[in-house]
Amino acid sequence: MFTDSVKLRITAGKGGNGVVAWRREKFIPKGGPAGGDGGKGGSVRIIADSNLYSLEDYRSIKIIKAKNGGCGGGNNRRGKDAKDIKIYVPMGTLIKDGDTILHDLTTDGQEVHLCQGGKGGKGNSRFKSPTNRAPDQCTEGTPGEECEVTLELKLIADIGLIGMPNAGKSTLISKITLLPVKIAPYPFTTLRPNLGILEFDDYKRVLIADIPGIIQDAHNDRGLGLSFLKHIERTSCLIYVIDCSGEVKEDPYADFLTLQNELKEYNPEALKKPFITLLNKADISGSDDYIEDFKAKYPFEPESLFVISAIEETLFTNELQNLDLIKQKMKDLVFSSRDNLALI
Repeated sequence: MFTDSVKLRITAGKGGNGVVAWRREKFIPKGGPAGGDGGKGGSVRIIADSNLYSLEDYRSIKIIKAKNGGCGGGNNRRGKDAKDIKIYVPMGTLIKDGDTILHDLTTDGQEVHLCQGGKGGKGNSRFKSPTNRAPDQCTEGTPGEECEVTLELKLIADIGLIGMPNAGKSTLISKITLLPVKIAPYPFTTLRPNLGILEFDDYKRVLIADIPGIIQDAHNDRGLGLSFLKHIERTSCLIYVIDCSGEVKEDPYADFLTLQNELKEYNPEALKKPFITLLNKADISGSDDYIEDFKAKYPFEPESLFVISAIEETLFTNELQNLDLIKQKMKDLVFSSRDNLALI
């Protein structure tokens, strides 16, 4: 299951207590103080990992607590330091306190020291002085830091598939990446993003996110809209998937305008991302008129518009083709956008 938000109470370990102890050796009746210091408590660190794509590991965890440091011992033995806890999360994870963003983990290996472990207490040997040769005091370790945070994931993907509910996005990603996803003939089959990797012969890879269906007023959180739209923010490129069959709506171009408007209302920068548009379900009888109407209204370059049937794995051009050309277009879209960023 894909999990993109978890709330955690995090507590670092308490430092170990110092102790009062005395040297006890033969022929040394007054050996003096020998109490050791306590060890430090374990800290809690959060680390971004490019191999993770979900917060699923923490879905059923509410509390994370590091161990306490060990108490000091006799003969000036220092208590054992507790190990730090490392929390690995996907790139794109926000660490939030309420609505305040504390940290934004966007690069692989980026690390945040979230809660510092407590310091160990001092043993009585620390209090020895010329005027106090036999101190009978020690200190306790300090408490570890604690906090309550929300981890919220905004996917960092190369391509985001966006469309109205039941437009065929999940079918498309399952066909081009062989990703097993739930597909059914009713809206909102997809309630969480699906992630698939498209790998090419030259070993280049493209990460594709199937974003759940966007509906009108999604930017006002209608139909869980904000939960879906947030994953579009960090995709490099977009692919609009439009149902052109006319079975659900007789104006596919209105769907396209709705999607663009929702992106604009949520974050106008999303409209600046490179994109292509796929008119899907062209295998269904009666779709030709809707396709021609869409092409006539489409205000962008004709080279960015393709007619396909995801379920039949077919691209409709002057002659029927498989979806390999669409895969190549996806690759070109992603790597050309990366090259452009490198020039900025």
